[in-house]
Amino acid sequence: MAIPRIVLFGATGFTGRLTAEALVARGARPLLAGRDQTRLTALADALGGGLPIAVADVCRPESVRRIVAPGDVLISTVGPFVRWGEAAIAAATEAGAVYFDTTGEPTFVKRIFQRHGPAAAARGAALVTAFGYDYVPGNLAAALALRKAGPGAVRVDVGYFVEGGTARRASAGTRASALGMVLEPMYGFREGRIVPEHGRTRKFLVDGRVRHGLSIGASEHFTLPPAHPGLREVNVYLGWLGGLTRVAGVLAKATPVIAALPGVRRATEALADRVLRTGGAGAPAGAGMSSSVVAEAYDAGGRRLAVVHLTGGDPYEFTAGVLAWAATTALAEGVRGTGALGPVDAFGLDALTRGCAEVGMTVRG
Repeated sequence: MAIPRIVLFGATGFTGRLTAEALVARGARPLLAGRDQTRLTALADALGGGLPIAVADVCRPESVRRIVAPGDVLISTVGPFVRWGEAAIAAATEAGAVYFDTTGEPTFVKRIFQRHGPAAAARGAALVTAFGYDYVPGNLAAALALRKAGPGAVRVDVGYFVEGGTARRASAGTRASALGMVLEPMYGFREGRIVPEHGRTRKFLVDGRVRHGLSIGASEHFTLPPAHPGLREVNVYLGWLGGLTRVAGVLAKATPVIAALPGVRRATEALADRVLRTGGAGAPAGAGMSSSVVAEAYDAGGRRLAVVHLTGGDPYEFTAGVLAWAATTALAEGVRGTGALGPVDAFGLDALTRGCAEVGMTVRG
């Protein structure tokens, strides 16, 4: 039987390359996979030579299935995931492999938990979606806040905030995924169930500053309630838009109407394709780039019981680092369960805390 290995699908993209570098820095020798053999060879050479490569393309799903074997750890960085993510999911499920991806797309996250999770469990596969800055730190911060709050907690709010050159740093893949998300339905978790969500905003106090966040569908809505049976409400907010957040909230309320207009979705997809063709890689990380994640737990009367802050640096560097930590850990030790899993489900709260700290995301309270 073949020795299990790490397969990095989408290795020559912006996030894929950062992840490849992080894996090699940890002593791993991943199989680098993607559409272009010339670029794969160049990447393998740049990483010291000798790394295996394989050509695989989502437009030929059988080519993706061929590179994944039982016991393997598959990392997919091929997005937008709503359009291109199914081939990797199918390959991992069929092989009974461990799967990670870097999606931040709410619709794809929901699809993993509601559609693909049961099939993966039946085949002994583990699907750990959104394993990057979206949405590992929020899962960690919320789980720590809920542990700190105790059984009286019925609601948890999570906020993500980034400072310093966010727009300049964003890769073409990130921008294309964001365009794809514009018209997708959002969701929250209220009264013990997933519900539609459009345009909710709230304020957080971060390092003495008031920061605004816009609600978004995330993995926390699916991962936290099963682990905390008393939890009745989960809210996740992105605060990357600064003062424009409240305006974006008003526009988000109109999303269902806009999405129903003829030709709008097709035009958005065409624009996303153009971004992917011409956008290029993100700018190098700046020294001033930082990230903060806040989780607050509340009781039934609205009293705040606990707050946890995580602080880190560049979100892309964190994503690459935490993927490399997760993949090497999963290859050596496995993960805790099958089917669709959250970060805490897969590794345990204490191990995940240590893993995030290793790659620069630390707990402050």
